Amino acid sequence: MININGGVSGAQNAMKGVWENNPLMPKADNANANKLDFDNTVKAVEKYISKVDELQQSSDVSIKDLLSGKNEDIISVVSAAAKADMSFKLLVGVRNKLIEAYKQTMNMPL
Repeated sequence: MININGGVSGAQNAMKGVWENNPLMPKADNANANKLDFDNTVKAVEKYISKVDELQQSSDVSIKDLLSGKNEDIISVVSAAAKADMSFKLLVGVRNKLIEAYKQTMNMPL
C-alpha cells in the first residue's frame, strides 16, 4: 500500500517492493536493468522518429505526384498530409513532455 503522506520516497519504496516481489519480472542487477531499459527506450524513440520521417516523405511524394499530374486523387494526398501532420504534432508533444519532466527532475532538491 502506498502511503499518501510519505511523498515521493514512500511511493518509490512501495513500487520497488512491487517490482522486486513480482515473479513475472526478470531478475537482474540494477545497472544492467537500467542500461537495458534505456537501450530499449532509445530504440523505440529511433523507430518512432523514423516512422514519422517516412510519413513526411510519403506525404511529400504524394504532393509532388499530384502537382505533376501522376496522381489525380486529392483525397489520398490530403489524407497522407494529415497523417504526417498529426504524427509530427504528436512527436513534438512527447518531446515537450520529456523536456518538462527533465526540468522538473533537475529542480528537485537532493
